[in-house]
Amino acid sequence: MTGKIPAWVDGVLTPVDKLAVHRTGLRHKAVSVFVIRDRSILMQRRALGKYHTPGLWANSCCTHPDWDETAADCAVRRLREELGISGLSPEHRQLLEYRAEVGGGMVEHEVVDVFVATAPTELTITPDPGEVMDTRWTAYADLLEDVARRPDRYTPWLRIYLGQHSDAIFGKDWTEK
Repeated sequence: MTGKIPAWVDGVLTPVDKLAVHRTGLRHKAVSVFVIRDRSILMQRRALGKYHTPGLWANSCCTHPDWDETAADCAVRRLREELGISGLSPEHRQLLEYRAEVGGGMVEHEVVDVFVATAPTELTITPDPGEVMDTRWTAYADLLEDVARRPDRYTPWLRIYLGQHSDAIFGKDWTEK
């Protein structure tokens, strides 16, 4: 099933080639993870070789589950594969759906399981250069300000998450201060 992701075709969940899913805008399953510590979020800048949104900043990890994989297992696997992070226990926060143009004639129409994982003060991060060109910890308030000021530096899904789903993802103690 390599390269195939769970997508809905005529209302039936079907394994479909990942590139075809994005070219046609098929509704499909996805997983996003926010690694947090001390009111900061671990951000990743997508590698320039990515087929959509290269070089843009995104949340810690975003991906598609394998056909027979749970969202929780996918979150743990991709933290390890993309960022070299292990030992965290992502907590499910929300199932949401969005549709966004991501450039190059491609569309993300995702049904996303969003997770948050709390990181210890000392966290080893070893990004896969084929996936991630840079990482940084960004204070939540600073991130909101920068996204508002320079939205073109950020992926469409991150802008949607922050603009429409922050309370569910981070909780009111983060979003009301």
